[in-house]
Amino acid sequence: MRNCLTVDVEEWFHVCGISGPFAFEHWDRLPSRVVETTRDVLGLFDACGARATFFVLGWVAARHPTLVRDIARAGHEIASHGHLHRRVYELTPESFGADLAESRAALAAAGVADVRGFRAPEWSINGRAPWALDVLARARFAFDSSMAPMRIVGDPAYPQRPHVRATAHGEVIEFPPLVDRRFGQNMPLGVGWGLRMSDPARVLAAIAERNRRGIPIALVVHPWEIDRDPPRVTLPLAKQFAHYFRLGGFQTRLEQIIRGATFAPMGEVLGLSAVDA
Repeated sequence: MRNCLTVDVEEWFHVCGISGPFAFEHWDRLPSRVVETTRDVLGLFDACGARATFFVLGWVAARHPTLVRDIARAGHEIASHGHLHRRVYELTPESFGADLAESRAALAAAGVADVRGFRAPEWSINGRAPWALDVLARARFAFDSSMAPMRIVGDPAYPQRPHVRATAHGEVIEFPPLVDRRFGQNMPLGVGWGLRMSDPARVLAAIAERNRRGIPIALVVHPWEIDRDPPRVTLPLAKQFAHYFRLGGFQTRLEQIIRGATFAPMGEVLGLSAVDA
């Protein structure tokens, strides 16, 4: 069974809820690593023969359009990660719609006109933004991957398989990240620190178990997670853990996982064709 390999294309300093030196007005003065690290991701995927969905931040696309074109030329799907890496529930329906439009415009300027997928920064489409999927449907997005079935950023009651969400403006297919039941709760297994800390054999076993039940899964990686020389800054404790925990050796572990399962872009796994956009 084909599963989804996905990448959130953002800079190392695109961290939600952090002000001070990481505030938006300072972004252009911080050292950029996204081109080099995303090219490393592309090289890894090419070596493994894997294709993926790249959720590209509009802010990145506007500054590095050649990188976006390189991702598309390598056979990967381009989707939106929003424009300014803002949590959706901190926006209004109107400002969220504007952020989506700005993101799409940046991707279109980079040569990608067919953008039908979205992922919110920090899994921020949840009960605090019940209107968000309606905004996506109205903007003609076909699929979303923003609703995490776990506490803190989402809701453990959310389905753990791809499913259709009805809105006033049509349907949106929701594709959640891979989670696993541990310590009496759903924990991240296919994303972030949960993926980085897990033995590849454990991740592959979880993928195989879902696939036997006919459920495709989604893995999520960030280019900064395989940075060979990541910038080190002091963050609040929870952010520090999420951002830096077990970065060492992650590329090698990720390669084992990619080679041990079958992956394809999210739109293909969901059976969407170009005319569905």
